[in-house]
Amino acid sequence: MKKLLSMFFMFIMVMPAISKEKKDENIIMPDTSLIDIPTSGVLDYYGFSFKSRFYSGGGILSHLNFGVMDRLNLGASFMVDNMIGSNTPVKMVHPEIQVKFRFYDGGIYLPSLALGYDGQGYYYDRDIKKYMEKEKGLYLVSSKELMLPNLVFHFGLNIPDFDDNFLFGFMGFNYLIEDKVSLMCEYDNFFHNNDPERFNLGMRFYVNSSFDIDVAAREIGKDSKFTNGWLRKTERIIQLKYNASF
Repeated sequence: MKKLLSMFFMFIMVMPAISKEKKDENIIMPDTSLIDIPTSGVLDYYGFSFKSRFYSGGGILSHLNFGVMDRLNLGASFMVDNMIGSNTPVKMVHPEIQVKFRFYDGGIYLPSLALGYDGQGYYYDRDIKKYMEKEKGLYLVSSKELMLPNLVFHFGLNIPDFDDNFLFGFMGFNYLIEDKVSLMCEYDNFFHNNDPERFNLGMRFYVNSSFDIDVAAREIGKDSKFTNGWLRKTERIIQLKYNASF
């Protein structure tokens, strides 16, 4: 009888953990970024993600990110122009690094906060060895659910170039619908007229807990040129992201 009671109580204690583990299999991973802007979300310890962006001209931008410690993510990215299509691929742009540390999880009134560095920019000019759309560089980002459930706002400040020390800003939000689709909106790179801001819109489809697909438009409403003479127009992109853990 005592043996049966011991087994019964062990069953009662273990069942919640088993149920929770089974339930967590369907929970989507936190969004560590939207389209161009970062969020305060980080991968869990031992987690990793691989993301590929297909952008205009047949180019591919790939990111690899790891949860190396609690709250700390390390990653790297690289891009190749003209990878898809009949044009001869140009040489790969040198890899860039990403680091993010979430130092505050937020509370009832205060947002979660993360400090990071991202060296990845866009439209790399090999002649002057610079990105026409600057990298985030050193940034501070906050995230907070406001007004409606699953409506999360993100706001941050960044310094892309330590030579100029100009302070830029970015903000955005995403609205999650039944853990299936997320609507994303960004207003990026503001505060300085000589380096124009960007307005981006997109949708993220969560195929399952490990895989999601983004469809987005960048630089909406733009029809101008960069300082080097390259055309600056609205760009359509697709992103594929795979999440897993060791």
